[in-house]
Amino acid sequence: MPIDIPPLPDPNPVMRMLGSGASPFLLVSDHAGNAIPNRLCDLGLGAADREDHIAIDIGIFATCNWLAHRLDAHYIAQAYSRLVIDSNRRPGVATSMPEVSDGRFIPGNREIDGTERERRIAEIFTPYHEAIAAALDARAAAKRVTVLCAMHSFTRTIGGFERPWDIGIIHGPSTDVADALIEALSGGDFHVGRNEPYGVDFTNDYTVPVHGEERGLPSVEVEICQDLIGDDAGQRRLAFAFEAAFRQVARTLGFLKEDGDA
Repeated sequence: MPIDIPPLPDPNPVMRMLGSGASPFLLVSDHAGNAIPNRLCDLGLGAADREDHIAIDIGIFATCNWLAHRLDAHYIAQAYSRLVIDSNRRPGVATSMPEVSDGRFIPGNREIDGTERERRIAEIFTPYHEAIAAALDARAAAKRVTVLCAMHSFTRTIGGFERPWDIGIIHGPSTDVADALIEALSGGDFHVGRNEPYGVDFTNDYTVPVHGEERGLPSVEVEICQDLIGDDAGQRRLAFAFEAAFRQVARTLGFLKEDGDA
């Protein structure tokens, strides 16, 4: 007789690494995981869609895990798929729980009722952002310098349009960190764009506007092209590149620890 194996329990939405990290950089990833609550039956999607860029920022979790350990930086990441609820969208906007993503229909997001929407917010979105807020509050109470870095990856081609950038540095009105990071990354192996392949959307986006700009913190969003971090070698290479870049930013802007390291 076949064995009926029950599904694994739903994971905690908040993944934390190096909670006591000494670096001034706080790394966060809104789309690091692709978990879907068991009750939603994979949103009606096949495995290929659940592993694709519509569901997860490919390669970003492993890259940032390497980077966090290299920098000794606190890292907070979302375990659930952006298709369940997008943790970088304000709840209530159309892209928070999209019915269509990159031309593909999401069956489990059609005609979601208010109760289900509120459940996803309460169980997935809110704990993740409360964890970020708590980390920022604790650092402020300890009078620690903090630079909020929202780490993402993007697909090289979308809607038939080829994106030429390898790395995008995204910022709002505060540009000091972005300027220093672009300088640190430019002139090397990467095509770096400013506010490419898109900018911060203060109407729809959440993480940088709320946790960065509203608090008056130095903040930046980093976008890495997924074809650079699709395997272990690429993830390590980009983690090392960003380690060097972040350390240069720390020196340039004076975000240094007593031992002179970032």
